[in-house]
Amino acid sequence: MKTIKVNVVTPDGPVHESDVEMVIAKAESGELGILAGHIPMVAPLKIGAVHLKNGSDSEYIAVNGGILEVRPDQVTVLAQSAELAEEIDYDRALRAKERAEQRLHAQKSEHVDFRRAELALQRAMNRISIVEKKY
Repeated sequence: MKTIKVNVVTPDGPVHESDVEMVIAKAESGELGILAGHIPMVAPLKIGAVHLKNGSDSEYIAVNGGILEVRPDQVTVLAQSAELAEEIDYDRALRAKERAEQRLHAQKSEHVDFRRAELALQRAMNRISIVEKKY
């Protein structure tokens, strides 16, 4: 099967570069599957996983929003932040999830920024799910 080059980049610099058979990402419009030769497009990304498939091998990268740019021979993910599955601190992600849940439950009695707490919860849950998929 043909491969497509994938680059994942954040404001801090490159996170990942490889050649894969398929890229699966969660865009605002829904889940996208991209193969070599895909028509050019640009799509905003949601908080979620970028799934890189190469035969029976899979790799997951946690992204926290950004832009997906597709060209026939290359996919570029310009993410606000991105972490490879093996770089995610699972215990830290669990603590972040608990803190976000506490903030959401305390929202009625305190002046909590609901949207900020909700996004923190989504990011933590994304990181947790990626680590769990890896193992």
